[in-house]
Amino acid sequence: MQATLIEPATFASVYSQEYTGLVRLAYMTTGNVGAAEDVVQEVFAAWYRQGAHVHQPAAYLRRAVISRCTSWVRRRVLERRHASVFADGHEPAYADVTAVRAALRRLRPRQRAAVFLRYYLDLPESEIAEALGCRLGTVKSLLHRSLATMKEFLGE
Repeated sequence: MQATLIEPATFASVYSQEYTGLVRLAYMTTGNVGAAEDVVQEVFAAWYRQGAHVHQPAAYLRRAVISRCTSWVRRRVLERRHASVFADGHEPAYADVTAVRAALRRLRPRQRAAVFLRYYLDLPESEIAEALGCRLGTVKSLLHRSLATMKEFLGE
């Protein structure tokens, strides 16, 4: 099924009416002007791809901005949490990064995907289950076994 594209005049009209308010909304959520502008641009691009399937553009755009800002903030919190591990100013040694990558390669593709979705994208287990097309319990098992395999490989 091919999406029906939005008329350029309609897109331009909604863009000019909603852009500033959406950037303000995004800024209040992220606290970062650049991130706010990026989020809003991504949302407008997503809306354009949805075409005529979106019947209330302003409501769709607000919901999408809030959702993407929430994800942005969640990622920043995770980054800060991991950065605090290296608060002494030392980055992890190259050998450590290489060892972790080698441990990841030892995992089966589905395990590797579960670990990536959980610890890199910081997705909750329910969303990982949806992405992998499996049950929540399977995700928990995949993550548990994956971490055990990696710890064994890394000698922890």
